[in-house]
Amino acid sequence: MSQLVTARIRSTAAKLGLPHLAESLNQYLERAEEGKLGYLDFLDLVLAEELAVRDDRRFRQGLRLSKLPHHKTLDDYDFSFQPELDPRKVKDLATLSFIEAKANAALLGPPGVGKTHLAVALAVAACRAGFSIYFTTLDDMVRQLKAAEAAGRLTSKLRSYLRPSVLVVDEVGYQPLERAEANLVFQVISKRYEKGSIILTSNKTFSEWGQVFGDEVLATAILDRLLHHCDVIAINGPSYRLKNRLAAIERETDVA
Repeated sequence: MSQLVTARIRSTAAKLGLPHLAESLNQYLERAEEGKLGYLDFLDLVLAEELAVRDDRRFRQGLRLSKLPHHKTLDDYDFSFQPELDPRKVKDLATLSFIEAKANAALLGPPGVGKTHLAVALAVAACRAGFSIYFTTLDDMVRQLKAAEAAGRLTSKLRSYLRPSVLVVDEVGYQPLERAEANLVFQVISKRYEKGSIILTSNKTFSEWGQVFGDEVLATAILDRLLHHCDVIAINGPSYRLKNRLAAIERETDVA
């Protein structure tokens, strides 16, 4: 292929928003030559590569906007440390069928058992599949909504929690809420009902949510909408963080 044609293809690819094609054209041509590809096979190669690059770019951008605290996956989770947790239940969630159905998932258990890890792993999988994600702790969401309400921007702020396909709400129950704060949470849950998925983690059983939200009636209304379409996974094993801390202490003792 002449240098003039190659330059023209690069220019056209750049105008079409295909920078990877413009940068990698010589590599494509070499692979086509080595594989003795026909015209259709060569076109298939180029389009497949461009789609993969675009998907990876979208995935990385989605992760950046998601506010996830880390990007751990299910492969990073040590199921052997939680023998009471059935891996099949988590892997069923990882098919993301509940997100497609605009349903919810709740991960319950004491601190340190890996609830946030699993919630983030599901969110990362959803992001890779093309769903928009947003992560927040319950405390931070309430604080942001209260500030917006005081500034007369509540409706606008609510949209940031309603817009994503998946809203991850971490640490439900670590701090009790006042009734006005609980009402803000109810607005988010109610407006997302059957319109978008929620993945939440909580160290409280649902029977304790009346104490968390400061009002049994309001807690019941929240649970009614949240649990109508919801997969619940309880993790009642030992703490990963405690295990790691104890292991570190043992190492320090051995060294000493």
